[in-house]
Formats: sequence, C-alpha cells, structure tokens
Amino acid sequence: MSQNTRLALGLAGVPPHDTPQAYQWEKRLYWPVMVATLLAIPAFYLTVLSGEPPLIRIGWIMDVVVMLTFLAELIIMLAVCTQKKRYLAYNWLSVAIVFVTATSVLMPHLPTDLSALLRLLRLAVVGLLVARLAHSLRSLTPGSTPYILLLGFGLMLLSGGGLYWLEPTVHSYWDGVWLAFVSGLTIGYGDLVPTTGPARLFAGLVIVLTYGVMSLVTASIAAFFIGKEEKTLRREMHQEIKILRQEMVDLRNMMVQLTSRCGGRSPDSKPDSEKNGA
Repeated sequence: MSQNTRLALGLAGVPPHDTPQAYQWEKRLYWPVMVATLLAIPAFYLTVLSGEPPLIRIGWIMDVVVMLTFLAELIIMLAVCTQKKRYLAYNWLSVAIVFVTATSVLMPHLPTDLSALLRLLRLAVVGLLVARLAHSLRSLTPGSTPYILLLGFGLMLLSGGGLYWLEPTVHSYWDGVWLAFVSGLTIGYGDLVPTTGPARLFAGLVIVLTYGVMSLVTASIAAFFIGKEEKTLRREMHQEIKILRQEMVDLRNMMVQLTSRCGGRSPDSKPDSEKNGA
C-alpha cells in the first residue's frame, strides 16, 4: 500500500522524522488497537442489525471498549509525537472512529433521522476498519506466525457465532463455524450457504478477513523455510570470506618473506645499473 493510499485511508501512522518514543508506542499499541478493530465489526451488527435488547446492550459495551481504546491511542500518541497536527491528519480514521462510536453510545437518545444517518456513517467506518485491519495484517512479520494462527482460530470462532446468529438455516454453533471455515477458505461445499442479507454481508467480511489471514499463514510458512536457506547460504558465504581473508594474509606473509630475502627489494624489481643499461 503506497503512502498516498495510507494517507487517504487515515492509516499513515507516525509522521516521518518524529521521536523514537512515538515509534515505540506505535508498536506497543498495535495489538490493543487490533483487538478493538475486530470488536468494532460485531458491535456494528449487534447494535444496528440485531434488534434484541440484550444483544444491543452487548454491542453498546463493545462500542464503549472500541471508543476508549482508540481514544487512549490518540491521547498517548499525541503526547509522545512532536508533529501533533500531522499525526491527526495522517490518522484521521482514528478520530472518526472515536467520534462515531461516541455518538453511537448515545444512539438511544438521538432522533430517528440522526440515528439513520449514524447507521450509514457506521457502515462506512466499518468498511474503513476492514481496510485498517488488512493493512495491519500486512505488517506482521514471518516471526509472528503463531500469532497469525491464533488470530485465524479466534476469527473462525467469532465468525461461527455470528453466522449462527444471523443465518436461520444454521442450527448449531459448530455448523456456523463450519460455514465460516468453508466460506473463508473459498471452498464452498454447498451444504450450508448464507441466505439472508445480513448473513451474506457478514460472510463477505469473513471471506475477506480469513482469506487475508490464511494468505499470511502460507506466506509466513514459506518465508520460514526460505529464511532457513538464506541463513545456510549466508553462513557458507561468511565461511568462504574467512578462507579468502586467510589466503590473503598468507600471500602477504609470503611477499614479506621474499622481499626480506632479496635485500629489501621486491622480487620483480631490477638494480639501477640494469635499468640504466650498465
């Protein structure tokens, strides 16, 4: 993802040439923000699409957690960054998330027209959050393979619960997990399929996220084996460099010995009388 694209999506992170503390705190806050990003998606479904008071209450609590996490990230990063205005411009998505989630917490007290507008804003923010999540997954290194596997496993479990709740043809939680698995890996056996609008929309999100996670798992495993070969080649190159250095030292010692035997002259040098034709 290019720098201009990250700026447009509000995912540019710490501006260039800022303090080392800013970059350190950005790494420390990576996983809490990742969890909050994942929570924002089911919170949207529970508060907007469920229509059941207990589920709306759970979604409201999730919204509070998401709001507080992103608000804490903004406060901490603005405290350690020297380029505060540029940071806000580079990460306008975090500001929008705090604003929209804070407004959604007050949704029961808003007029009907404003609630409908807020739902549209939340849908747009969820789409941007999916982009942020995809961007965050791309920054994971091959050494993060266990975390990627754990993330994929947790995503399957959460997705199974969402499809069990949204899809009327799914009659058990584990059937929902199975539907999330075959959908996310784009297998599509056809034994279970999403039939309602919300279930299809949710399945689309599951496919995008799971496909990205599993691609990272495959890339991490491949990078692990390629990394082992690179380490072997690097070790062999270092060994060959040591041998060449030792041979150069031996040649230099031989030259010194030959020079001393010729009376301090180089073996290839000629006396001045020979040079003058005497």
